[in-house]
Amino acid sequence: MSKYKVTLETNSVADTQCFGERLGHWVKQNGNPLCMALVGDLGTGKTHMSQGIAKGLGVTEEITSPTFSLMNTYMTLAGEIYHFDLYRMDDVSELENIGFYEFTEDQISIVEWADKFSDELPEETLWIRIVSIDEHARAITLKSDLIDHETLVEIGGIYVVGN
Repeated sequence: MSKYKVTLETNSVADTQCFGERLGHWVKQNGNPLCMALVGDLGTGKTHMSQGIAKGLGVTEEITSPTFSLMNTYMTLAGEIYHFDLYRMDDVSELENIGFYEFTEDQISIVEWADKFSDELPEETLWIRIVSIDEHARAITLKSDLIDHETLVEIGGIYVVGN
């Protein structure tokens, strides 16, 4: 159970991407390594969130989910960003084969389907759970042991609800 938790709501794909961009800007300004673990059912918007985060971090190329390649690397002025999709992985040993630990420890990384191997993520992980409210709206929960409640609220901005 994470120490700090904030709930957000987005009402469209564009909102989800805009929140992701806010988060990406914050990570870039903060300057510290962070693993962002995205969790949610198929079609809830993990890749849309990833696209926004990457844009906020300064990625200018098209962001696609690495479902088949397992990892994409993007260059920014702030350094490399590592984007994982663990959907097709079944065994923890596969993480070692793709250099998962090397690219998530002390790096900026985005991990879709992170709950498949939650015990393998670094301490510096921001957990982002996305749940469908309806066809367009999403409830997004941010959880962290290291990023305090006040900062999570600041990151969430206009999307924060009931906190």
